[in-house]
Amino acid sequence: MRRWLRMGAIAAMCVALTVRPAMAQQILRDAETEAFMADMSAPLVKAAGMSPRNVEVLVISDPEINAFVAGGQYVWVHSGLIAAADNVNQLQGVVAHELGHIEGGHVIRSSEGMKAATGITLLSLVLGAAAIAAGGAEAGMGILGMGQQAAMSKFLAFSRAQESSADLAGARYLSTAGVSGKGSLEFFKKLQNQEYRLAIPQDDSYGRTHPLSGERINVLREVYTVDPAWDRPVDPGLEARFERIRAKLVGYVSEPRQTLIKYPESDQSIPAHYARAYAWHKSAYPDKAMAEVAALLRAAPHDPYFLELKGQILLESGKPADAIPPLREAVKATNQPLIGTLLAHALIATEDERNFAEAEQVLRIAVARDRENPFAWYQLGIVYERRGDIPRAALATAERYAMMGEHQMALRSADAAMQGLKPGTVDYLRAQDIAMVSRAAVEQKRKKR
Repeated sequence: MRRWLRMGAIAAMCVALTVRPAMAQQILRDAETEAFMADMSAPLVKAAGMSPRNVEVLVISDPEINAFVAGGQYVWVHSGLIAAADNVNQLQGVVAHELGHIEGGHVIRSSEGMKAATGITLLSLVLGAAAIAAGGAEAGMGILGMGQQAAMSKFLAFSRAQESSADLAGARYLSTAGVSGKGSLEFFKKLQNQEYRLAIPQDDSYGRTHPLSGERINVLREVYTVDPAWDRPVDPGLEARFERIRAKLVGYVSEPRQTLIKYPESDQSIPAHYARAYAWHKSAYPDKAMAEVAALLRAAPHDPYFLELKGQILLESGKPADAIPPLREAVKATNQPLIGTLLAHALIATEDERNFAEAEQVLRIAVARDRENPFAWYQLGIVYERRGDIPRAALATAERYAMMGEHQMALRSADAAMQGLKPGTVDYLRAQDIAMVSRAAVEQKRKKR
């Protein structure tokens, strides 16, 4: 019986792995990276019959070479995968595969595989129990064991079928978008090399949630090599943007010493300057970080993302007033809400009340374009509190707690906001909505205890 429960737990864990929430890991929000991901994936999203406005490709901080979907139209890419990719074409192959999971509704349909496996398990439990009751203990335990194995095999086969389906769907999207499948095959070869290093048997994928990389390569090679896009070169502009975001990501998430080994001083390329700027900034060497930024700006004086980095370093080095001009220019060039939030932070950090009106204006635009930014709401709450508008400060706090899943705190803040807001106004109705949703969430949590 304990063994049956153990196998059931393993099956449940397999399902959990396919839908694990990305919020359990740190989401890396970066204006340049998000703009690149949107542009890079747009042709693939359209090829999949979806709207680029509704699909987001986001990055989470995780050194593993992985990507996944977990409900909704979101593709989550690990930072480790971007660092491991050799070019943008490899990343496009991964994203195309994940879009195949979305189009196929695989996260939702995972319950079908679990249901089939559970049915086999329950049947073997009934038959095994009957045999034990009739005096055949060994036969009963054998039936239970065979049922467990059959159930797990059923679930794993279902998962492998979904992966194979996503592979072929991804190949179709790449072809429709006119993107070569070379990068997809190259990345599967990387995964195959990992399997070799981990001594994973290469003769059969039985007992695995995914087909072996070698099996996938053999199938996809037949599809990709005859496609008209097979020999099509990568867009050089897109490749240059990929090299930039990969470098800044490495500089941000890696240990500075590792970054400086990967991007030594002898490397005077734009990506290398980018990576070293982050490495020196993380190491608390602002002068060296600013020297790298100066090199970037000499190459492109009005690049908004280089200006953003300059402003960030100045702000985080205790020079908020100096950070304002480059951040203003970056916001003007991009209208990016994440950069706008950084500008507002610098304006507030000066503690000069003359800057608060601009900070409020920038933040209101930022949250209108990107409501899911807790730090923007936090900054907006500070501005409201500083000018004595306590009800709207409470509303901004309620917004922040609501998106963080802190329902009790969101409810308290929303109730406090309604005490001072005029009934029927837009802000009052918004506070009312937050209070209603948060109250329901709090009640549901109580009932589960």
